[in-house]
Amino acid sequence: MSVALSVSVRGIGLLGPGLADWSGGQPLLREPSSWVFRPTVLTAPARLPPAERRRAGDVVKLSIAVADQACTEAGADTQHLATVFTASSGDAANCNALCEALATPQRAISPTRFTNSVHNAVAGYWHIATTSRAPSTSLCAHDGSFGAGLLEAMAQCVSARRPVLLVAADAPYPEPLHSVRPLSAAFGVALLLDVGPDDAPMLTLRSDETEAPASDCGDAALDALRLGVPAARSLPLLRALAGRAPASLRIEGLKGFTVEVRHHA
Repeated sequence: MSVALSVSVRGIGLLGPGLADWSGGQPLLREPSSWVFRPTVLTAPARLPPAERRRAGDVVKLSIAVADQACTEAGADTQHLATVFTASSGDAANCNALCEALATPQRAISPTRFTNSVHNAVAGYWHIATTSRAPSTSLCAHDGSFGAGLLEAMAQCVSARRPVLLVAADAPYPEPLHSVRPLSAAFGVALLLDVGPDDAPMLTLRSDETEAPASDCGDAALDALRLGVPAARSLPLLRALAGRAPASLRIEGLKGFTVEVRHHA
């Protein structure tokens, strides 16, 4: 039986190496030969209270930066916006620090580090900052985390008939964990999904029994980034949205599904 979910994309956020935001990233995604790998620039989120701002790790900074971009573009009411946060590893630097502390004779763990170690810590920072009590889901599916998050966000959007903010972000581990789980860069993406006809691009997730590999970026350098960071598995979809042309894509983590992109004339 074929199953299809259709939503519109009202807002997009992007932050990654050489990609400062969605507005500046669109021409580079359309013409990847112009893209240059530069370290991702992370800043403390202005919307967080000072205490939370000091404690925020890289994945929190990434997530809030792209979430703010998407919500601003859509003009969304963040206080009543349901969210889906997905990451392959959570706060990598905090995880490394906890492992180092547990390797000492004292095994003393900072309460703040423990709080930041839970996988829904990013959702907590966002919903505190926006004073939101809307539903929130936090996911992890290793390299398929973006695809799993997209499926969850689209299913919630269609079933509840309400906007859903999807945020996917990953940041590299410090050594020695980096040698075990290497991520090539910090990368984040946000999609504000909604139902109902408007002039926004449309995504349709359709079940498909055909076996096929995940879609690539059509550019070697950009595809290296896609394969180097789980959240960057979103790049083929972002290229299709930036190019404003119809596309049919396979995304890692969405085995058995095709993502169709359609733009209004």
